[in-house]
Amino acid sequence: MIIIPAIDLKDGICVRLKKGDFETVHKVAEDPVQTAKMFEASGAEILHIVDLDGALEGKGKNREIVESIAKNTNLKIQLGGGIRDMESLREADRIGVSRMVIGSAATSNPESVAQAVDEFGDRVVVGIDAKDGIVRTVGWTESSGMNYLEFAKIISGLGVKYIVFTDIDKDGMLNGPSIEKLDILNRTVNCEIIASGGVSTIDDLVVLNELNMYGAI
Repeated sequence: MIIIPAIDLKDGICVRLKKGDFETVHKVAEDPVQTAKMFEASGAEILHIVDLDGALEGKGKNREIVESIAKNTNLKIQLGGGIRDMESLREADRIGVSRMVIGSAATSNPESVAQAVDEFGDRVVVGIDAKDGIVRTVGWTESSGMNYLEFAKIISGLGVKYIVFTDIDKDGMLNGPSIEKLDILNRTVNCEIIASGGVSTIDDLVVLNELNMYGAI
């Protein structure tokens, strides 16, 4: 199982939210590039970055920082937040992103995912963010009305290799990942599942590894 450290960016700094609530945002580090270098020095090979401003506004707001991390480290960057069309996918590619995470766009327009996979192959990742089993969009502020397993089946059928699954109620709480939902998801689709949200201890990672997760954020 691959361990993937994460940086959530808002207004140019590293932050953490609880359950995706922007009212709970607080700074955890000042310099994203130095934070990325710290992860790299610890042995990380992939870095998951979420542009929270981009997730809310639908377009990248912290792209200069992402590009700087790509240029100043050897980390493979997995970027989500504000990637909702082919233009934004190509922009992410241009600044050195290795994997592009599509979230909101995939629920409203699955055909766009097929087009993305056709152009970028397994560099396309779909983020499934769910609350009470229902997929949320637009920075987790809106409900799609779609069950996460139903959506995952659609995505799997489009040739997507990687899914990042986040149980919003677990995210930022540091009280363990959503074991049951992750296990069911992993058994339902052929995609490689990356667990996100709630991971805080080595024991959490051991359990996820036993569930045959591809990765853990």
